[in-house]
Amino acid sequence: MDDFALARFDGTALYEHADPRQGYHQDWGTYIFNYGRNEVKNFLTANALFWLEKYHVDGLRVDAVASILYLDYSRKQGEWVPNKYGGRENLEAIEFLRHFNHLAHTEYPGVITIAEESTAWPQVTRPPYMGGLGFDFKWNMGWMHDTLVYFQKEPIHRKYHHNNLTFGMLYHYHENFILPFSHDEVVHGKGALMQKMPGDDWQKAANLRSLLAWQWLYPGKKLLFMGCEFGPRSEWNENESLPWQNLEQGPFHSGIQRLVADLNRLYREESPLWHSDYRVGGFQWIDCSDYHQSTYSFFREGKKSEEVLLVVMNLTPVPREGFRVGFPRSGRWVEILNTDAETYAGSNVGNGSNGGFIQTEPSEYHGQPWSALLTLPPLGVCVFKYKGKYF
Repeated sequence: MDDFALARFDGTALYEHADPRQGYHQDWGTYIFNYGRNEVKNFLTANALFWLEKYHVDGLRVDAVASILYLDYSRKQGEWVPNKYGGRENLEAIEFLRHFNHLAHTEYPGVITIAEESTAWPQVTRPPYMGGLGFDFKWNMGWMHDTLVYFQKEPIHRKYHHNNLTFGMLYHYHENFILPFSHDEVVHGKGALMQKMPGDDWQKAANLRSLLAWQWLYPGKKLLFMGCEFGPRSEWNENESLPWQNLEQGPFHSGIQRLVADLNRLYREESPLWHSDYRVGGFQWIDCSDYHQSTYSFFREGKKSEEVLLVVMNLTPVPREGFRVGFPRSGRWVEILNTDAETYAGSNVGNGSNGGFIQTEPSEYHGQPWSALLTLPPLGVCVFKYKGKYF
């Protein structure tokens, strides 16, 4: 709550706690709602339902949930008041969040609620009757941070940060995650996604294409801030229009825009990319240990066992020919996406010969019973779709 809004609305601590140890955010200079008051809880839930009822929004994100859940959030010993059991959990806030989520989902079925929560608080996306908070999704802050740290490295240094892209799967199944590149990543001097990428213009664009492909192909729902679909060179400014003129400044921006359109189309058409996001077995690494060459390979499984996509990433500017990769199915595979394709302003290195078809061999590799030799484009991502055992 800010001074221009509800702070000390009638001159007293009406919506907030009177005790600053409970009612004041030291980091932001704002007040904290008193979730123990029924009037406050009703006011907040009514506001949420208003947006759903009158404006038909698809969902609501609750910001900085950690600051709501923990009584000692950003406080030193002696600067906070424990709950009635002596703990640091804000019991009234927990009950409020559960109530809010219950009402949102029962009054307006189909809407989603999202928690921007960055701690290890358990069961954020489990229903209240299971002891959860009731959100549909949790912001995957760790994935976002680790991914950006990795992609900002010069390719020659990426082998020392290989686990930045693999660590997320260790906790992926704990919650229902959203993978966010939000406004927070492109404001306040942080620079645009394109400008975070290392190298010259060609390498920046290739890195950004690989970054976006990684986001779409990794398990979890997707969030991309407006404008990022064409790779602006300047960070977002709320006082200006998006720099659409970038699309007329060379091929890289329009190439990124076409890639995002194709990724959306691929996501819609291929069930492995969404059906088994949170099912163990829906994602499996083929090789996540090739740090020397900064390559990664994994497969996604869809509704049926024969619906399989295999992804190979080469995150150095060195093309790799005759690169053997293990495959989980025998037969024919076809390259259905290559971020280095000419249509995306790439160098067009890939597996386009023979119609883009790859035939596996009965040669065990990467712990898989079959394998094939591939051509990996520089700073590129290739997606292969299983087409069956026979031509």
